[in-house]
Amino acid sequence: MKNYFGVKIMPREVILDTQGRAIEQTLRLNKIPVDACRVGKFIELEIEGSETDAFARATEIAKSVLHNPLIETFEVSKLLVSR
Repeated sequence: MKNYFGVKIMPREVILDTQGRAIEQTLRLNKIPVDACRVGKFIELEIEGSETDAFARATEIAKSVLHNPLIETFEVSKLLVSR
């Protein structure tokens, strides 16, 4: 069975997000009000197997390969896709 997971990777709160700040400034200059803007990454994974095993593998992939624990956090979620 194919399982689809999304991995959201964001900079830690204490890390200066220069891309987010640049977008925030551009939005404000264009009179689009925002309180804050942060930029991260979103990665989709397709993993065969039971949902429980696939989720564990997706989490391990995110933890060991996709994010830098010194400056980023990650969140894995099950995606509902029809392909």
